[in-house]
Amino acid sequence: MEQQFSPSRPCRIEDVAQWDIETDVAVVGFGAAGSCAAIEARKAGAEVAIFEVAAAPGGSAALSGGEVYVGGSGGTSVQRAAGFEDSTEDFYKYLLMAGGPGADAARARVYAENAEAHFRWLQEQGVPYKGTFLPGKWLEPHTDDTLVWSGSEQAWPFSVEARPAPRGHTAQQDGWSAGRTLMEKLCGRAEALGATVYCSSRALALVTAADGAIVGIVVRIDGVPRYVRARRGVVLASGGFITNRDMVERYAPDALVCETPVSAGNDDGSGIRMGISAGGTAIQMDQFFATLPFFPPESLVKGIFINERGERFINEDAYHGRIAHYVLRQPGGRAWLIVDDEIFGRPMIHRDVTIAAVGESWEELEQELGLAEGSLQRTVEAFNREASEGRDPLFHKAASWLRPLTKAPFAALSYCRGDIPGHAFTLGGLSTDTEGAVLNEAGQPIPGLYAAGRCACGLPRWGEGYSSGMSLGDSTFFGRRAGRRAAAG
Repeated sequence: MEQQFSPSRPCRIEDVAQWDIETDVAVVGFGAAGSCAAIEARKAGAEVAIFEVAAAPGGSAALSGGEVYVGGSGGTSVQRAAGFEDSTEDFYKYLLMAGGPGADAARARVYAENAEAHFRWLQEQGVPYKGTFLPGKWLEPHTDDTLVWSGSEQAWPFSVEARPAPRGHTAQQDGWSAGRTLMEKLCGRAEALGATVYCSSRALALVTAADGAIVGIVVRIDGVPRYVRARRGVVLASGGFITNRDMVERYAPDALVCETPVSAGNDDGSGIRMGISAGGTAIQMDQFFATLPFFPPESLVKGIFINERGERFINEDAYHGRIAHYVLRQPGGRAWLIVDDEIFGRPMIHRDVTIAAVGESWEELEQELGLAEGSLQRTVEAFNREASEGRDPLFHKAASWLRPLTKAPFAALSYCRGDIPGHAFTLGGLSTDTEGAVLNEAGQPIPGLYAAGRCACGLPRWGEGYSSGMSLGDSTFFGRRAGRRAAAG
């Protein structure tokens, strides 16, 4: 009877009849983390075999905006050319705040101190950057420009602690989804350096020695299980678990309110499960990125979000993912973006947004929404009074986004649950050190096992602190380190 394999149960080395494939470093997943791990392992002289479940490389990163979140060291060449200075300490402080209650100070420190050099490394691998700055508030560049504001850097409370600088660095490509350009270059570089790539190959289980060290993996290729010996180590880089509903229900049930998983389809948590099967610890598993995009046009940022009590609950100039978390937890799942005729627009991502109510007066809009009498009127009156003086004492919205809402008609764009699709991906994963070694419950490395990207819990580990580019920055940077460490054996 053929042996049954599961990511949740390692295969013992004594059950391996023969090695079908031998290599120094086995990399599971050929996305952002896996490609960079392979590049560095090859540069270190290690033989590398990459196993990718999809029919082509790139992973979820190939569907992304292609932004890497980098800065510090005075600023990248692109930041400096645009007139922005970015000190390492400001960058570090922002990363700590963005990491939230579970922030990893050691990880934030090593990233802040080396991110500018990492950007140069990406350029050396052939990733193209136009080097120009795109002003304004965008989800990602709609042009071929490089530098954008991609987080909450200019918004409270982040701007109070860390001097703002734009840090979203996007690969040069006309239009959105520059992740495909980024991944074409990184995957092509790994192959050019001699990494052996097996696409349409599914990792089934880790192989463990008697002492618990990881010595290989079992992979299904052409429908047949193959035993892969990894003489120096295995790097798990197979993504998060947003497409595994059972895992989402168990670990991050709040993410279920978002109907659309942000994934190429293979973020099934198998790498995380394999790491746990070998004694690894998974952390921050309840955390997820979520978004309900409400801009561009950026004029909508000048509106105000309210809940069913007619009250504001967030500074609307924050990153759209941070705002989404606040919207999603409002009472009854009900929230609206309130605008006047001067700033009205339809979100570029959801032009069919539901217009829940329109009124010639605030009283009429309030009645159309079924809110308690006077609730919306009081909120708008207080907001307008302070905004006219450039202040927002309740939520600290930056003055540049403040203007009284006075020009009728007034409208409410619905962000109620069910009216607009939420998008999500998971942030929790295997606990690793700054070199990518997977850690057990005692905080000790598991010999021969490494992880990076969304398979690991990296810099982005708090949904309310996420910034666009953090996943790709984290995946590429710590993927490199995991590859180097694995190659060292």
